[in-house]
Amino acid sequence: MKKFIVVAGNIGVGKSTLVQLVCEHLDFQPFYEPVAENPYLADFYKSMDSWSFHSQVFFLTHRLRIHQLMARYPGAVIQDRSIYEDAEIFARNLARQGHMSERDYETYHQLYETVADFLTPPDLMIYLRASVPTLIQRISRRDRDYERTMQPEYLEQLNRLYEEWISGFTLCPVLTVPADDLDYVAHPRHLELIIHKVQEKLTGKEEVVFSSQDVQAAND
Repeated sequence: MKKFIVVAGNIGVGKSTLVQLVCEHLDFQPFYEPVAENPYLADFYKSMDSWSFHSQVFFLTHRLRIHQLMARYPGAVIQDRSIYEDAEIFARNLARQGHMSERDYETYHQLYETVADFLTPPDLMIYLRASVPTLIQRISRRDRDYERTMQPEYLEQLNRLYEEWISGFTLCPVLTVPADDLDYVAHPRHLELIIHKVQEKLTGKEEVVFSSQDVQAAND
């Protein structure tokens, strides 16, 4: 049976890595973030107030194309970051910071909601939750040029938006992974635990959570 999983979470939390590892253990096809270069990005960084709307519409368009590709794929698929996060986290953050006008944000959000109504929702959302110190540590570890100046306050603001969004997300079941405690790259037993929880969720278990006993057992 075809299944559709989305891995969601803040910058640096380990979404792409988990997507890759799930695919290695389960028969899923990965779909990563859009690879096309955003033609508005250079202008956006020069003047966020002027170009945030254009940039977000570009990202929304490419995320929609990924959904089309996933819908056509005959097997199980897993996506690195969802179309929902583009709108509910990053566009909303730009609006809250004053970089996108209320008029532009309203137009953008109406476009997003119209598009989202036509999309098949995931069968499972894996939400990777991590504190800012963990995010900073992992961002530093991957050492990307454009992330070196990222401020803790920005990551904290995104974390708050993620928590607001995930608390009201009802389109599909959500499996929240405590990424501060579970390092599935360094510890194979942590990955085994996550894979087991994913399988339980996909086979219809009513409630699947990570208890402190689960984490302790994976650490033993």
